[in-house]
Amino acid sequence: MTIRVAIADDQAMVRAGFAALLGAQPDIEVVGEAHNGEEAIALVAAAQPDVVLMDVRMPVLDGIEATGSIVQSDPHVRVIMLTTFDIDEYVYDAIRAGASGFLLKDALPADLVNAVRVVAAGDALLAPKVTRRMIERFAAGPAPRRPVELEGLTEREREVLVQVARGRSNQEISRDLFIAEQTVKSHVSRVLAKLGVRDRAQAVVAAYESGLVVPGPAR
Repeated sequence: MTIRVAIADDQAMVRAGFAALLGAQPDIEVVGEAHNGEEAIALVAAAQPDVVLMDVRMPVLDGIEATGSIVQSDPHVRVIMLTTFDIDEYVYDAIRAGASGFLLKDALPADLVNAVRVVAAGDALLAPKVTRRMIERFAAGPAPRRPVELEGLTEREREVLVQVARGRSNQEISRDLFIAEQTVKSHVSRVLAKLGVRDRAQAVVAAYESGLVVPGPAR
């Protein structure tokens, strides 16, 4: 199956570089480019990509606002936020807007290609470093309240959600909870369905906003 990718960045050289890299992959097709958020929204509506590479800082409409609009219009589209700056506030805002990944523009080419494949498969690219930044953001905010949705989770599903919120991979969760990795995947899928969220990134937000997990060292 070919992954359809749209690229939104206000720098033509950056767009050209990403397009050349991704277009050279046998399983990826670049279906269009945009140089601001408004163009990105229109491009997604017209070209219907699976994944959008979205710059954070763009004229007319920034990448975070554009992401929110795109995800609201078509929940099946996955967005990877790209930025030159490793700035804390962007991480939380991007994930809350519906982004499924967050990468710096100086990431290795192989990492970018992998990111596209990961989010296209329905997972989230949420590295432990990004998770830590989200935790710090939650720590600075008001005390959360537990939503009703969490009441439908089993005890084991809550345990898995806590691990996901700490940035643990399926393999690490499998080892820590002494269950098979496939079982972890099944639990994660059920957690996402019960919470009504798109992917692991959104599940992390739900875990912290609900108060199920609180900022601080993992116990």
